[in-house]
Amino acid sequence: MLFNSYLFIFVFLPITFILFYAIGARSNRWARFFLLFASFVFYGYWNPSYVPLLLVSIVVNFTLGTYLSNEARRGRKVWLTVGIAFNVGLIAYFKYYDFFIDNVNVLFGLDLPMKELLLPLAISFYTFQQIAYLVDSYRLETKGYDLFRYGLFVSFFPQLIAGPIVHHGHVMPQFERSSTYRMQAKSIASGLFIFSLGLFKKVGIADALARYASEGYRLVDRLTVLDSWLTTTAYTFQIYFDFSGYSDMAIGLGLLFNIRLPQNFNSPFQAVSIQDFWRRWHMTLSQFLTKYIYFPLGGSRKGVSRTYVNIFLVFLISGIWHGAAWTFVIWGVLHGVASIIYRIWSKGPIRLPKWAAWFVTFSFIHLSFVMFRAKSVADALAVYGAMFGLNGYDSLDVVASMNRNPVGYALESPFLFVLLFGTAIGVSFFASNSIDWLRREKRSIGWAVGTAVLFVYAVGHLQQVSEFLYFNF
Repeated sequence: MLFNSYLFIFVFLPITFILFYAIGARSNRWARFFLLFASFVFYGYWNPSYVPLLLVSIVVNFTLGTYLSNEARRGRKVWLTVGIAFNVGLIAYFKYYDFFIDNVNVLFGLDLPMKELLLPLAISFYTFQQIAYLVDSYRLETKGYDLFRYGLFVSFFPQLIAGPIVHHGHVMPQFERSSTYRMQAKSIASGLFIFSLGLFKKVGIADALARYASEGYRLVDRLTVLDSWLTTTAYTFQIYFDFSGYSDMAIGLGLLFNIRLPQNFNSPFQAVSIQDFWRRWHMTLSQFLTKYIYFPLGGSRKGVSRTYVNIFLVFLISGIWHGAAWTFVIWGVLHGVASIIYRIWSKGPIRLPKWAAWFVTFSFIHLSFVMFRAKSVADALAVYGAMFGLNGYDSLDVVASMNRNPVGYALESPFLFVLLFGTAIGVSFFASNSIDWLRREKRSIGWAVGTAVLFVYAVGHLQQVSEFLYFNF
């Protein structure tokens, strides 16, 4: 079930919202249980066969976490290792089994069969949340939660599918408060606003940009300079507004149930360094990788060379986490190398002007997204070649094939093209972050009207419902 669908917006969400508060008025415990049930319904709608996998994951991690949280238990380090291996094993089997077998076949000339497994939705997110829980339990930083509270922490539907990667210490105490189960006008108003804004970003901007990006990446061998730059620019802004839209919608849905989820997106295209970018893009993933991988590896405490190795490993893991393909591995390597270069540069005497630092950062991000989006390394190299003139400078078949290439799409409706890209540039480069708007602005009639306009426009363009890009990760 997708946030940007009629079924979710007009059936699932209203029913869940009304029943949650109706039950919460009488019993907080039963309201929690109902929200847990609703979250499993939400997850199971996509593929019921993977609901048992989520259940097993929750029960196993809760049991291990309970054992690890008792300092008197024997073999705690061994059981922590077992728990981490269990979670990593789940991801490895479902997400990377075929990738591994395919590479073994190529390397050794074998013909081992692949399973063609369907990736369980959200497995990369809920396993990382639970690894953090196990580690914190081992460090004696968790409290005595019961299974239902823990299950709700993992499966809470606004954040289940594509984040943010929530921390138990941030979310679980909120389920303990009686005020969570009482309607609060401020939370509902804020939730509706941020949800509507996120829906507009997804439907009104990201999905419109996808038209240019998808066509271009379908024709990688035929792109010219104009086509390739339009294609790659469209995808760069598409993934920005797709992920920003999802993050806003998740936070908005959480607020409708009086749960404040952590910010996960903070105007990353305004970053002036690669380090700054990763403080703004997928913030909760960066925080997880820093706390549970970079610091345990030694962080910056074991010398300069070891620090660079640790930085590289963190970004390599980030790339692998995003997808089972060499394109994602290379994307992670690129960001690791860029982060090391920036760290070396920042220790030198030369400082770039802010505009130059922003330009270098954005240019790198834009170019690296080619590897992120391409179906193969060969396709990515073909796009890079086109971007730098290897395929010529004129748009291919603009007249004869008006609707068959990105520039053709642009010429089909130049006003809408300029409006779309102008909006994308203006919002991502210059506007304040949506969460900042939420914190600063006072509620008013104008606020309500603006929210309604965004919502109505977005709902009116839901005819072709598309998945969020991060659902694939």
